[in-house]
Amino acid sequence: MIFSLPWIIFSRRMIVAFVMGFSCGLPLLLTVSLLQAWMTQEKVDLSVIGMMSLVGLPYTVKFLWAPLLDRYVPPFLGRRRGWLLMSQVFLFAAITALGLTNPATGPWTVAFAAFLVTLVSATQDILVDAYRREDLPEKELGLGSSFYINGYRLGMLLASGGGLILADHMPFSRVYLLMAFCMLPGIAATLITPEPETGLPPPRSLREAVLDPLTDYLRREKSFLILAFILLYKIGDTMANNMATPFYLDIGFSKSEIGAVVKLFGFWATVAGGFLGGIMMLRMGIVRSLWIFGILQAASTAGFAALAWLGKSIPALSIVIAFENLSGGMGTAAYAAFMASITNKRFTATQYALLSSLMGIPRVIASAPTGIMATNLGWAGYFVTCTLAALPGLLLLTKIGGDHYPEETGAARGKLEPPGASHG
Repeated sequence: MIFSLPWIIFSRRMIVAFVMGFSCGLPLLLTVSLLQAWMTQEKVDLSVIGMMSLVGLPYTVKFLWAPLLDRYVPPFLGRRRGWLLMSQVFLFAAITALGLTNPATGPWTVAFAAFLVTLVSATQDILVDAYRREDLPEKELGLGSSFYINGYRLGMLLASGGGLILADHMPFSRVYLLMAFCMLPGIAATLITPEPETGLPPPRSLREAVLDPLTDYLRREKSFLILAFILLYKIGDTMANNMATPFYLDIGFSKSEIGAVVKLFGFWATVAGGFLGGIMMLRMGIVRSLWIFGILQAASTAGFAALAWLGKSIPALSIVIAFENLSGGMGTAAYAAFMASITNKRFTATQYALLSSLMGIPRVIASAPTGIMATNLGWAGYFVTCTLAALPGLLLLTKIGGDHYPEETGAARGKLEPPGASHG
């Protein structure tokens, strides 16, 4: 394993996972923070800017059209690469079109163009998730997921931070044109990389593409326990992060200190955590990694409670952020790899889209009461509560299974696959 590690890290599969992650992360904030900055500069009414958040709806309901991508095969490049190339070319055009709009005179035209960007971007996400699951061998899912996530974060950083910096030196329309051209590496990767071979036929009908992924998953042993685990594994981490910025400001840190330590230093700690977590999963497997990383995530959340007791301290903040972002990066990589591992390769696009949509539910529901909780419990009590909220997810791991890769038990296989089907 030690001697083969460099070959795995620098393999075609890992490079493609990173580049495709970058292509998925880049469009996300082009319709959020960067667009908000442009509209604010053009003196668009705040109520209109607030309503623009609705253009992100396709990311939440992308499972609705995922079955079409499983069922139909384009006449070129194969089922995954054919759809992927079309989505990336349309995304290039949609980002360019968004840059040609005028928020001051046509805010609803801007909204329509932004909606097209999110619609095609969500479609690209579906296809990249499916491609990654089918392209990577089971034991490389963890590392591949970490490369994808780090590429995704880099794309987000370029779109938000890089986009805002560029907007100080050129018009926003030109910034969006440059961002559109940043999609070219993803297009190149799609053209160069091979179509994954699963040895499985696509669904034979649209009805089969819609219903069979659900029945395939639900008739598996412990399917509901796994769904509960997906909902609860990162809930404590999510709750803590939702109130992190008000916490930093309330105990006395300046906005510059938060930006330098939490955002810049924290970003690279998260990237390092994702990469380290991916390498550890090669050795330990996904389930054991979920255990270890989940415990580390809970411990890092408790670090915020310690910081609340200590008060303002730059060294203490740096230690807490380093620990929290390292463990968070590791946990996210294992979480994504686990979700990929339990999909049936015959319906990868639909099942992964459903699971990733389910993953987003705690961000909305669990985050809603966090302000009330922090007010009533105090910061230390609140973060202790967030730490305890991580326990149900960890306890569910004892019911899901032991330390193994999914292909060793057939858990990821799905009963519709024929015996002897390829798994990587």
